[in-house]
Amino acid sequence: MFDMMNEINLSRADLNLMVLFEVILAERHLGRAATRLNLTPSAISHGLSRLRRLLNDPLFLRVPKGVMPTARALALAEPIADVLARARHVLATAEPFDPARSKRRFIIGAPDGVSPVFLSPLLARLEQRSPGIDIGLRQLLPPSGGQSVERAWLPALAELERGAMDVAVAPIDRAPPRFVTRLLYEEDFVVVACKRHPFALKPTMQRFCEARHLVVSMTADPHGFVDDELAKSGMARHVALTVPDFRSGLAVVADTGLIAAMPRRFVAMHAARFGVIAREVPLRLRKFSIRAVVPKAALMDAGLAWLFDELRAAVAE
Repeated sequence: MFDMMNEINLSRADLNLMVLFEVILAERHLGRAATRLNLTPSAISHGLSRLRRLLNDPLFLRVPKGVMPTARALALAEPIADVLARARHVLATAEPFDPARSKRRFIIGAPDGVSPVFLSPLLARLEQRSPGIDIGLRQLLPPSGGQSVERAWLPALAELERGAMDVAVAPIDRAPPRFVTRLLYEEDFVVVACKRHPFALKPTMQRFCEARHLVVSMTADPHGFVDDELAKSGMARHVALTVPDFRSGLAVVADTGLIAAMPRRFVAMHAARFGVIAREVPLRLRKFSIRAVVPKAALMDAGLAWLFDELRAAVAE
């Protein structure tokens, strides 16, 4: 199993102890680990004692809000995850994965400006090829203000490792080596407005700055990456309203004199039904690489590997 486990240790090793390690590492709290595994606190404590003897390390140290992994525990995290993934793969392949007959349910996490781009074509593909497979959509929260894109989506990676979802789809530029990323598409932003809005009629920088803006922000933070780009040129805009998601933002834009910067593909799919139109942003904004991400070890699951491929095919269509 591991190089530190000699033949005697392996004979008394219990795969459930590896699961216990995985859950404690994810929860950082023995009580929550007990709840998640449906075990008593004493069973968790006994199992952790066995783990400590087996691996010859304290592994988790008590802190005021739970437990903190030792350096040894952090070093063991990836090889233990790999062992468990291989074991799960062996069990899952007792009956080979057949997408045409499978009744599995997969959880995909994505921000609300991203999920519509892949969801409709993915469901169409499943209806034709894999009618028994179900999808659960988990909303990933937008980045908080002041964070780089590289750091903003790190919680999504932690959710993947916890098993809270199977695949994350988000503007994740880089991920640690224990993850596999796949570029699905490049995204940029356009300005949406009512057809008779002054900016829609003449999309100049002056009218852009003079307009009243809507910003999508789960935390109600009015400052976004557009403001950072404006500030580089000594300009600013008036953010009159923040809303928590892009769909409600489109509805508000349709009913008010506000304008908003939104993802181009999302707008292309929904602008017509809300009666708004898109115009190019009158300043240079960065593009975002939307990637599907899974833990590397999880791809040994034939079903998850299939879903990973289906996502790319759905977006390509």
